[in-house]
Amino acid sequence: MNFTQVTEFTIRNARIVTADQAFTGSVNVGHGEFSELTSGCHGLAGDDWHGDYLLPGLVELHTDNVEKHLLPRPKVGWPVQSAILAHDAQVVAAGITTVLDAIAVGDLEPDSFRTQTLQACVKGFDDAREAGLLRAEHYLHLRLELGEQDLLSLFAPLARHPRLKLVSLMDHTPGQRQWTDLDAYRIQVAGRHGWCDEKVDAMLKIFSDRQQRFASQNREKIRHLCHDNTQVIPLATHDDTTPEHVFEGVRDGVSISEFPTTLVAAQCAREKGLAIVMGAPNCVRGGSHSGNVAAAELARHGLLDILSSDYVPASLLHGAFLLQEHGYSLPQAIATVSRTPARKIGMSDRGEIAVGLRADFLRVRMFQGVPAVIGVWKQGRQIA
Repeated sequence: MNFTQVTEFTIRNARIVTADQAFTGSVNVGHGEFSELTSGCHGLAGDDWHGDYLLPGLVELHTDNVEKHLLPRPKVGWPVQSAILAHDAQVVAAGITTVLDAIAVGDLEPDSFRTQTLQACVKGFDDAREAGLLRAEHYLHLRLELGEQDLLSLFAPLARHPRLKLVSLMDHTPGQRQWTDLDAYRIQVAGRHGWCDEKVDAMLKIFSDRQQRFASQNREKIRHLCHDNTQVIPLATHDDTTPEHVFEGVRDGVSISEFPTTLVAAQCAREKGLAIVMGAPNCVRGGSHSGNVAAAELARHGLLDILSSDYVPASLLHGAFLLQEHGYSLPQAIATVSRTPARKIGMSDRGEIAVGLRADFLRVRMFQGVPAVIGVWKQGRQIA
């Protein structure tokens, strides 16, 4: 993607948010990096931001937003490259400059659209990147459904993909974790698939059988694939509900707890040193759509390290600003969507406004209480 490149420039009178403070000042950008930060604006030349926020580019660890573009309506598939380009444009407009595209590997439901599009989706991102058509920097987050019978054959060809940055171990079998409340599950699938009660009962039996037959052995084999001697891929546990779920993940070598569904699971994850990810839509809406623990409650207990936009890219920055209502300073809140996620996947060159780091940054203006992204730069180049 070709944009006008200005090698060196200065921005002044911006509200700069670094890892540990917020101040009005100026920033110099040179050759794709931050070269100088200065408090105050007296006598400086440069682009006057009139007090707008200058924030680090957002780092997203888990968004399955591309699925909405691949399947815009039930049973309506969309061309893969068109979906990927639309997804890329949407995440950049939301201020996301580094994104781990969460692509499902396996599914509980038969004839899954996710399984059918897996290889085409991965190749589509590779091709678009090679062609220089992606504005954000895209990596892979593979979400492995442990009850999937063919999980190993689906995952093994992707296990050494050069842009694979995270693997999450998921078990969406109804009756536990995200779907402990079976009544909530019945309502959800009735709306999505139109299943009657008899159909739901039949599928519940199939799902339970697949979990018992495949989940444990898949988990063990995946752990070895991700933690062999040549490459260590960070692992995340998913939808932990009980301490036992957390302990299981710790035994597998996970470093991230995604979307714990209860306060006790989050507390256990903290005790075990796991980084805790919660959904920004949960934060913006004021609660979980599945009836699980609210992100705000975990924030008030100091148990929220990273926000993920999950299924709404625009929620990421909005959710971060809302964390200020739950005891986070602005630098702490912005770190949940920039510095902390970057560090958890081994990226020390971005996620922070600091001299020597990549000049990935945003211009943000508050509008009726909502942060509006009005400019996006990646490595000093404006991309939106």
